[in-house]
Amino acid sequence: MSAQTFAQLGVLTETVEALDALGITSPFPIQAATIPVALSGSDVIGQAKTGTGKTLAFGIPVLQRVTGPSGDPDTDDDAAAASAAASVPASSRNSNRRRRTRTSSAATGQNPAHGTPQALIVVPTRELAVQVTNDLLAAGKVRAVRVHALYGGRAYEPQIAALRAGIDVAVGTPGRLLDLARQQHLELGGVRILVLDEADEMLDLGFLPDVERIMAQLPAARQTMLFSATMPGQVIPLARRYMNRPTHIRAADPADPGATVKAIRQFVYRAHSLDKIEILSRILQADGRGLTMIFARTKRTVAKIAEELSDRHFAVAAVHGDLGQGAREQALRAFRNGKIDVLVATDVAARGIDVEGVTHVVNFQCPEDEKVYTHRIGRTGRAGAKGTAVTFVDWDEVPRWTLINKALDLPFPEPAELYSTSPQLYADLGIPEGIKGVLPRQERVREGLEAEQIEDLGETGRGARGPRTGGGRRGGKAAAADAPAKQERAPRTPRQRTRTRRGQTLTQADEVTQGSPVAPVDDVAARGVVSETAAEVIAAKSAVVDDVANGVAVDGEKTARKRTRTRKSAPAKPASATRPASGGSVKLASGSLADPEVRRPAAADAPVTTAPKAERATKAAAKRTATKATATKTTAAKAGTAKDGAVKDSAAKDSAVKDSAAVGSVAGGGGDVAGEPVSNPRRTRVRSTRTRKSASVATEAAPVTENGTLSAD
Repeated sequence: MSAQTFAQLGVLTETVEALDALGITSPFPIQAATIPVALSGSDVIGQAKTGTGKTLAFGIPVLQRVTGPSGDPDTDDDAAAASAAASVPASSRNSNRRRRTRTSSAATGQNPAHGTPQALIVVPTRELAVQVTNDLLAAGKVRAVRVHALYGGRAYEPQIAALRAGIDVAVGTPGRLLDLARQQHLELGGVRILVLDEADEMLDLGFLPDVERIMAQLPAARQTMLFSATMPGQVIPLARRYMNRPTHIRAADPADPGATVKAIRQFVYRAHSLDKIEILSRILQADGRGLTMIFARTKRTVAKIAEELSDRHFAVAAVHGDLGQGAREQALRAFRNGKIDVLVATDVAARGIDVEGVTHVVNFQCPEDEKVYTHRIGRTGRAGAKGTAVTFVDWDEVPRWTLINKALDLPFPEPAELYSTSPQLYADLGIPEGIKGVLPRQERVREGLEAEQIEDLGETGRGARGPRTGGGRRGGKAAAADAPAKQERAPRTPRQRTRTRRGQTLTQADEVTQGSPVAPVDDVAARGVVSETAAEVIAAKSAVVDDVANGVAVDGEKTARKRTRTRKSAPAKPASATRPASGGSVKLASGSLADPEVRRPAAADAPVTTAPKAERATKAAAKRTATKATATKTTAAKAGTAKDGAVKDSAAKDSAVKDSAAVGSVAGGGGDVAGEPVSNPRRTRVRSTRTRKSASVATEAAPVTENGTLSAD
């Protein structure tokens, strides 16, 4: 720190008194070099290492140059209004939108100087906006300077109410500032001081369009200050486009010329991805470890690490972009208050977050570049304290680490390969011998995240999610107990379904005819079948089944017949085994109601009422039986004629003997081949034809005796 005091730098007595109450008595080098230049109204580019007091380096001049509510409202407001009006370009002065905004402010009794912010501080993350706001409120407490944070993830209404009441300093993220300005709730025409914190990030391609839109609404005559720990060469020319002859101040400690803080011990290990959790759990049990921050590249990795450590009984919380703003602020408050001692985060917490007592920082994954590495490890070793930074480098990340090591001139060109059981790990970080990967029961003394109450922020947007229940993260068991009980859904009213086909409602017989399952016995009577007793219902159902099985038309519609090829000389099969109507090969199931042999007889004392459909089925069956009898007689007559011709023909004797032997071999191996249907006509057509002819000749020929003579018929 510098030997000077804040009073010697020209800081107001009220501000010095507020800083003394915080225990801040001597300025850091960046503060001693920047405050006098900034108080004069000049543009400033400030660059210093992490943890060296850059927030107060621009915060003290901002608090001193704004006009607080304790000032003279007549002179101060008139002068501020005149200055703001003179600084607005003519095109903006003639804008209808500008006139509407100022007229509405006057109508509500608000002076433009106090109804609009006089200073605007733009930061890249919500967490940094909250921290900068708290630091400025503490430093301007005696003067009662009105500082308000405007950032996303919170409800608009409280921020709009604060703007209407009047604020002196606005600290916000680019997105929410543009939203409020677009809705004409935020008037930027009276801003006299603009500060870009973490300027290298704000002037990056991701934020640059939004920052340019904000600057376009600011007066041309303003003071602009840019601050960051890393200021690449390409950012400086870009920053000068928006500044007026800025003074570039780079604070350096002669005793610490390196790019990183000398008080931070750095270790780089090449670790396997499957062993990183085991190594991490042992580092968290090192001697003298205080609060610890763990950084990872992706949100999913952060959530996984937090879950793994929670299962090992560490007091841990996660901060990443998929969490709601209330859960993110809850985790940071619990970390600051000591209710948890491990915070796993993405790079949203890598810039500007200042938490007292952080002793260890672990890079679970190799950072993207040297800037990210510098800001990550800068969360420890702040304000002259000591810290430890450990970086895990996987095998595929070695080329990236080589570039970081070269850019920062670090002594780790080839990281050492270590595992959770390596003695070097225990020796470097002071881990006691015999430590396992689970926190011992006697050391589980932290209250946990559940002890920190989550604040209802009226969250908006994609990340507006409530706390999780259980698991020791975000909400925990307490949040699960406070969550309202889920209302049971009322039972649904069953739908009445009616089957239709071609616009007509189907009846029981129609469904059976079209191949639908047969309805239960109780549904037959409900579908219009005339019956008064159970026996009548059974008889009626059996008649309907017979109709369908025999192929009889039902209700005037003809059912499709399945045709099966049979041989001419096949004997007629019993009616109980085949369908009489089509001669198919489908057999009825044993015990089926359609089987006449097992059909239950009707009750003797109750006359059976035959349905009209059953009568038609009986007539059709009789007709088919007569047709089959005629066909059988014709076949027998033809067989007799052929038999007589074979007896008279002496030349057929030798062929009859051979064919009868062939018929015997076929009959002995496969039964009645001639009566079976042909399964594949294309392949067996020729063979089947020869077999049928041989069988026919053998049947018609007379039997042969042992001495070779024909026996008499």
